[in-house]
Amino acid sequence: MRHGIRQNELAELIGYDQTYISALEVGLKGPPTPEFVDKLVEGLALSRTEEAALRSAAEVSDRKLVLDADSHPEIYLMLAALKRRLRELHPAQARMIRELVDLPDTVRQQEHEPVKRLRRRKTEEDARM
Repeated sequence: MRHGIRQNELAELIGYDQTYISALEVGLKGPPTPEFVDKLVEGLALSRTEEAALRSAAEVSDRKLVLDADSHPEIYLMLAALKRRLRELHPAQARMIRELVDLPDTVRQQEHEPVKRLRRRKTEEDARM
């Protein structure tokens, strides 16, 4: 819609069936293949920012999770508990869980930021000296 193009026009432009595009749009299919995303980026001449947002959306739209065979049993237990409660999670809880999982990245990023020193206010006595 942002690009002023209809599904059937988009399908013709990038060489995909309109029904596939429709199914992606309403969430019946997903995530889109990397080839589809590449053709969409090229066909719509997306900016780098738009491309990054599209690739991110495609990545997070994957509804299936496959664990490594050597995953720790605690991972299985955590995911089973999350699966049981997923439908009743409040968005704030989901955000908190995500922030907790991303905490090591946040800490690493803050370690590289320079520490800002606060200036101490001068008291009246300091000002007179």
